[in-house]
Amino acid sequence: TFAVFSDYSRNAIRMSSLMKQRVVHVLTHDSIGLGEDGPTHQPVEHVSSLRIIPGLDVWRPCDELETAVAWSEALERRDGPSVLVLSRQNLAQYGNPEDRADGIRRGGYVLSEADGAPQAVIIATGSEVSLAMVAQATLKEQGIAVRVVSMPCTRHFDQQSSGWRKQVLPPEVCRISVEAGQTDFWHKYVGTDGEVLGIDEFGESAPAPALFERFGLTAEHLVQTVLRTIASFGGNDGDF
Repeated sequence: TFAVFSDYSRNAIRMSSLMKQRVVHVLTHDSIGLGEDGPTHQPVEHVSSLRIIPGLDVWRPCDELETAVAWSEALERRDGPSVLVLSRQNLAQYGNPEDRADGIRRGGYVLSEADGAPQAVIIATGSEVSLAMVAQATLKEQGIAVRVVSMPCTRHFDQQSSGWRKQVLPPEVCRISVEAGQTDFWHKYVGTDGEVLGIDEFGESAPAPALFERFGLTAEHLVQTVLRTIASFGGNDGDF
């Protein structure tokens, strides 16, 4: 688990990737959601650090179906290891539309389409997908069309064709990402005109709802970030 994530754990994951071995690492306690245990049990930097290990598939699923697909992909892989980064929180379930599993396998896909041409795209993973969905509904009430993209595995998404990536993340539409972790990694997906909601400091010891509020990881804050980003967006930005 992340709670006992150590140099040994990191080296074991790194070595399995270096050796291209089919090892499935299952990690828990994926965010600040385990609030009362304090910052030692809140791996705000670990997920991003794992994603930059060459050849490692890092999956942070948002619900049961994404977890099942991630597990299947990890078992079927023959050329390297996978990490499943799981939450201890109770997460919403988003059903099983016919084409959703294929999108999950691609690493990033449109989970919830905008009502009309999208004015912004919210990219989210894991427990923060629920924030994106609430923000989308709130913005819809204000006449703002927003697409929600779930990106459970960035490495799989990066391996897709340019056409697929641009279909999911249109370059002409501003992008905002949200994840309860370090923010630097996500700038490659939102571009210089986009915004990243995350945590660039160690966590604190408090109930999880209080921590999410403190760090601005709320649907309300996300809504305001989307509105601000739309207002300042300069146009086609980024390769995706």
